[in-house]
Amino acid sequence: MDGSPRRFPLLAERTTLAAGLIGLALWGAFQFGVARTAQQDLDRFATLQARTIEETPDFSLWSTQRVFAWRHAAKDAFPPPLAVLRIPKIHLEVAVLPGTDDRTLDRGLGHIEDTALPGGEGNFAVAGHRDGFFRGLKDILPGDTIEIETLNGKDRYRVEHTWIVDPTDVSVLDPTPAPSLTLVTCYPFYFVGSAPQRFIVRAVRIGSDREVIARS
Repeated sequence: MDGSPRRFPLLAERTTLAAGLIGLALWGAFQFGVARTAQQDLDRFATLQARTIEETPDFSLWSTQRVFAWRHAAKDAFPPPLAVLRIPKIHLEVAVLPGTDDRTLDRGLGHIEDTALPGGEGNFAVAGHRDGFFRGLKDILPGDTIEIETLNGKDRYRVEHTWIVDPTDVSVLDPTPAPSLTLVTCYPFYFVGSAPQRFIVRAVRIGSDREVIARS
């Protein structure tokens, strides 16, 4: 006999080994692509964070006192932003920082503690000064769009309604059954002194880049 019966197992073994090597190479290429995409996302968001923190905002609607406070706060170091908020209608693009102390709100917007994190489920609440970044909210109307961008993607919100409450009314920060965004600032916008009320904007999430990624 010429050994033919032994060739088939050898051929099968080699074929299996080759398939395994090809699969390993494809898996490695996939992992490399995932890591490269993740790094690109990190770089993109880092660039976006730096731009919204380092660039001088449009002071055209700001009070003189708030401009001075921003310039002074710009000298301080702050933790990385949690997100970037955009409102195209009022040409606003600003970083959302953790916390709502005076120094933080002099520098940007602040994530209100114990509310949902950006991009998460529930009620994500953000505070800002009425004579600074959030003065443009005076022109916001139902139907306007708001974007929240994080490292994980971009969420789009539509303004449902606005209303005015007393400072003691914290129900606007309560959890919501659907993903929502709540903006809080003092009111009236041009009040001289400590403003007696709060202006609230409530928006609901209408789309997300993460949904597109999940379906692709």
